Amino acid sequence: MSLARLGQSLVRRLHRPLHLPAAPLTDHHAAVSRSLALIHANTSARGFSSLTYNGGGLIAGKFGGPSPLHAVQVLELVVHLNHARQMSSGAVAPAPAGPTPSGAPVTPPSVSKGVPVHAKKVGLKVFTMSPGFVYEPYCVREPIPFWKRLFTRSGWTRTKEDVILEMKNAYAVSRLRKKTGYTKKQFYDQAFNIYKEVNKLMAQGDTSSLRKALTDRMHSIVKNEIKRRESKWKSVHLELVEPAVSIKTLRARMIGLDKNDLDKAFIQLTLEFVTKQKFEAYNSKGEVVSGDKSKEVLVKDIWVFERSLFHPGAYWRLCGRITL
Repeated sequence: MSLARLGQSLVRRLHRPLHLPAAPLTDHHAAVSRSLALIHANTSARGFSSLTYNGGGLIAGKFGGPSPLHAVQVLELVVHLNHARQMSSGAVAPAPAGPTPSGAPVTPPSVSKGVPVHAKKVGLKVFTMSPGFVYEPYCVREPIPFWKRLFTRSGWTRTKEDVILEMKNAYAVSRLRKKTGYTKKQFYDQAFNIYKEVNKLMAQGDTSSLRKALTDRMHSIVKNEIKRRESKWKSVHLELVEPAVSIKTLRARMIGLDKNDLDKAFIQLTLEFVTKQKFEAYNSKGEVVSGDKSKEVLVKDIWVFERSLFHPGAYWRLCGRITL
């Protein structure tokens, strides 16, 4: 019972407001100096976030400890931390108000929080000429039987995925048609001309002329491919037999840049080209080391073409190739 009464008495004392008696600080000057030196060292070494605050010092002052000493420690610690915070955030102290020795009034500069006085606001505009990647690259989907689509959970999931893919294709083509007047025949003609031109320039090793027909990322890839080929073969002969055997669209995707403006977007169309080509490679002596230009070879290529919907004068460029 005595222990319980003692605990209740202690709790009541702790809940009382703390009144620190005013006392001269000169009696504890040496102790304060040593304590502040220790606090300053700990604060500088560990920082504010790792500094632990011990409230027991204030309570001890109430029950017989030197309360003025602890009060001074806490006040000095607050001053020190405020000073350190201003220094670390780069804040500039405002100039004192009032007239200068010359009599002219002093107007303190307007300082934003954490921003130096001499900082200037600079508007930055970023013009994206290409996303730099192929969005959802085409891949062959494994066919599943009709009964599995109808009567199994995996078939239902697969059907849902196929419907979503087709909806994405239709939406991208509809946006392209609305903004550019797209027609399949016109686009196929443009794409096949790009296909012929890029193959011709690659065979010639003309990386400068290739830049216009390729995105930056694709130009870097093709440039490295030409360097590797030239280290192996001196020159190559490539002839495309027209017309193409077949051209078909495999995928259409739209990459939006602003959810509030659907016109700020890129369109990527994936085409499959099946063509007949003649190829022959030569070494430094002009000897044939690979291929035979008298024979036609059936070649299948999957290329991804990209076009902006919001850049003035935008045109189709090759942004990727897919190997299955």
